[in-house]
Amino acid sequence: MLDKRYITENPELVQENCNIRGVKADVGRFVQLDSERKTLMQQVEELSRQANEVSKSIGKAKDNDEREARKEEGRKLREEKDELQKQIDRISAEADAIHRAMPNLTHADSPRGGEDASREIRRGDLEVRQPSFPVLDHVELGEQHDLIDFEGGSHVAGQGFYYLRNEAVLLELALQRYAIDILMKEGFTPTITPDLARGDVLQGVGFIPRGPETQIYSIENFDLNLVATAEITLGGLYAGKVLDEEDLPIKLCGISHCYRTEAGAAGRASRGLYRVHQFTKVEMFAFTTPEQSEDTLNMFCDLECEIFNGLGLPFRVLDIATGDLGGPAYRKFDLEAWMPGRGDHGEFGEVTSTSNCTDYQSRRLNIRYRKKGEKGTNFVHTLNGTAVAISRAIIAILENCQQPDGSILIPEALRPYVGKDRIGSSSDEDDE
Repeated sequence: MLDKRYITENPELVQENCNIRGVKADVGRFVQLDSERKTLMQQVEELSRQANEVSKSIGKAKDNDEREARKEEGRKLREEKDELQKQIDRISAEADAIHRAMPNLTHADSPRGGEDASREIRRGDLEVRQPSFPVLDHVELGEQHDLIDFEGGSHVAGQGFYYLRNEAVLLELALQRYAIDILMKEGFTPTITPDLARGDVLQGVGFIPRGPETQIYSIENFDLNLVATAEITLGGLYAGKVLDEEDLPIKLCGISHCYRTEAGAAGRASRGLYRVHQFTKVEMFAFTTPEQSEDTLNMFCDLECEIFNGLGLPFRVLDIATGDLGGPAYRKFDLEAWMPGRGDHGEFGEVTSTSNCTDYQSRRLNIRYRKKGEKGTNFVHTLNGTAVAISRAIIAILENCQQPDGSILIPEALRPYVGKDRIGSSSDEDDE
């Protein structure tokens, strides 16, 4: 969340930021409520002071009538204070709801506008090339080579679930290890995170754990939710902690399953593995000082590019426009891989993203750092980035690496992990 003092001192700027990001938040109302709350708190403090004085004076009363009168006076003061406290609680609840709805501030270079205003800033090493033969999409390729079982997944768990089979399993495991190996060389600590998190952790990171707008699966009768990303479990790891500045940046990479309801996500663009209810992801996360966070965001983006260049896949990077930024993000880059089987003639599809959330999440989670020799503490900056979302990476690999004979080449970087260089062969096609 934003610093309350900054909001009250810059209400016009904060309201404008909400407007350009398409968020409905009444900043003026928040400022008014905050002022009312402070005034009422002063009154409560004064009533408490008066009630204490009256309480101390009871023992000095000359007679029983005076003693009872002072007790009555004290009782009325406490009742008045309690009534004001109820008003404060109501005002605070309304103000807090507005406060939590406010998005992060926005980087000056982020494009202004809706999704279409996002700006391409980078391309991968490999150019997009139209194949000289009719391409199949990943669903057709998966069926042809017995790689993905959507019918079985639907039978067991419902639409949006699936089984990976045969070489697709090897690809999933290979992608995890490939990404982890790259990140470990850059000083990331590898972790396997819980697949569940408490509601306060989700809210702190910026997700809505329950209610009509949630995309989260919740566990009935428990304050637990299936995580949509390891950003949640990695971000919550140091909630309520004070870190030492000399330990920053702390760089973690987490492997987790990700669960999303994906309500209302049906459509051709969501076909197959592109938008599913469960997938595996390797997530990057960092806790930094404010001075380190912008360089860390660029490093995360560079690492995502290194991973997909290493896979030999064409891609582009977008600087995401204000109207398409999530609430916690100060700036966000999306990496979109070319998917030849998507749309009529191929399309780019998002496969990773990375965001600088500055101190937005750390304020909600109360994660601070202390400078050596100083008594005070400051909020850390948090950053997240997808190293590889396995299901979407598999789409890009299957569709880009398919050959005229129907086989699929394994990217060279994955061959040591998979143990083979091709899925299927021309002889397999002849047998068919």
